[in-house]
Amino acid sequence: MTSPRDSDGESLTSSDLTEKGQRTRTRIIAAAAELIHERGVSATTLNDVRTASAVSSSQLYHYFADKKDLVGAVVDHQAAQVVENQRALDLSTLDAFRSWREDLVAFEDARQGRGGCPLGSLGADLAETDAINRERVALGFQRWARVIELGLTSMCEADELPRNLETRRLSTGILAALQGGLLIGQVDRSADALDAALDLVITLLESLVDRAGDQAEA
Repeated sequence: MTSPRDSDGESLTSSDLTEKGQRTRTRIIAAAAELIHERGVSATTLNDVRTASAVSSSQLYHYFADKKDLVGAVVDHQAAQVVENQRALDLSTLDAFRSWREDLVAFEDARQGRGGCPLGSLGADLAETDAINRERVALGFQRWARVIELGLTSMCEADELPRNLETRRLSTGILAALQGGLLIGQVDRSADALDAALDLVITLLESLVDRAGDQAEA
């Protein structure tokens, strides 16, 4: 992503921004993230963002070279949010995964699938139109899967899962099940697809826990 620029057009690093400047930039990104999540990338204009964040055009272009630059910052923001939320959970036991599943399904049921996944929605918007920001979304998914993988690895180290388990592949599969359930639920306005997808994830984990137990007894 292009960095903010000074009056001569030179790039500014994050450390070059004042505290007020950092707050302004964060406010712009947050406003853009909300608008893009509600409307999509193509239906959100820089003028919309300027109005929502209460900044001038000169301020907006001080921090972001163009719309693609701002969208990149939004991708990074949404990825950081989902990774932070996932990291706050301790997915190092089967019961923790069960609670995670129950909380996600309850949340989606309460909002009837509306909104979908902020990062997943960006991926769908950008995959065929913006190669640079598509790669940012992909990196966000990789970071998300890595957090899930850390929980699976902890379970393997505790002999709750088989030690030879391909945790990276499994974490990617769990995230794919989650994203598929969220997308179908967004279209169906229901949590049923997510419920079914995550039930399969829990059933698989339960079978792997049983296998680990059998290996320990052998």
